[in-house]
Amino acid sequence: MYNRRKFLLSSLAASIGISLPASGHKEYRYRSDRSGFDGPVIISTWEHGLAANLAAWKKLTAGKSVLDAVEAGVMVSEADPAVSSVGYGGFPDSQGEVTLDACIMGPEGDAGSVACLKHILHPISVARLVMEKTPHVMLVGEGALKFAVEEGFQKTDLLTPDAKKAWEKWKQKSMVPDDFNGGHDTIGMIALGAGADVAGACTTSGLSYKLPGRVGDSPIIGAGLFVDNEVGGAAATGHGELVMKTLGSFLVVELMRTGLSPEAACRSALNRIAEKIPLKPDYQVGFIAINKGGETAGYGLQKSFEYAVMKEGKNQLFKAGSLF
Repeated sequence: MYNRRKFLLSSLAASIGISLPASGHKEYRYRSDRSGFDGPVIISTWEHGLAANLAAWKKLTAGKSVLDAVEAGVMVSEADPAVSSVGYGGFPDSQGEVTLDACIMGPEGDAGSVACLKHILHPISVARLVMEKTPHVMLVGEGALKFAVEEGFQKTDLLTPDAKKAWEKWKQKSMVPDDFNGGHDTIGMIALGAGADVAGACTTSGLSYKLPGRVGDSPIIGAGLFVDNEVGGAAATGHGELVMKTLGSFLVVELMRTGLSPEAACRSALNRIAEKIPLKPDYQVGFIAINKGGETAGYGLQKSFEYAVMKEGKNQLFKAGSLF
């Protein structure tokens, strides 16, 4: 009988030059090498990922779940007014409104997200409740805000004086949102717990001075974040439109499923972007990834991308390799 799953896997394998098991096997299943795994490992994007890693590490070492860890980790960036691309202090859209996007994904394959959410300090926690308390994956706009308030979240003003001042300065120069200018330092985090369970979280205020209603890759499962507990996880940062057009995080995980290392998978996904989408010199995308063996990597289009890894109690910031 014609097997569509087998056909798709064969096509994917052929495109990247690997062989699948012989036809006598019922189906192809990834098996990771966990020989190097020696405890919790956390990876996150950018320098502000260092503080996020610490919060996540405390949860894991206290015996909390890997899902608790990634939620607690990115909440640090959401609440930090110095991080102008995430949560409180995030730069607003072209009309001066701060709108937030976030998603979370756990080891059981469950996922939740919110998009274009206003007035809520921790959109990642709302995304988790979407996952746990509703039959849906994503809530947006007024519906997401109504759900959050009904669940006990307090409305707050997310526009800080510094962010307002920056917006007013931009507004004097142009009433038309720039192509991709502005902050794009999304916090994405993937954690591997002591039991080798994987979870991930991603949260952002999006592009500075974006068109009202714009949603980037961060809350899109498969674009800004993807986790498969058999393989590992990946998250993206940078220009979301580029990531959405290639489902970048899903692609990274699927490439790891074929046997590629996290670094090779991230690099290959970036090559896909570079090959398929016309790029401008300042376009940036960064991927982070972790596999079930505890191997981690980050890779970017441009040299500016950094990522933070915490392992064996050491929390370190790394300069990522880059295509350009």
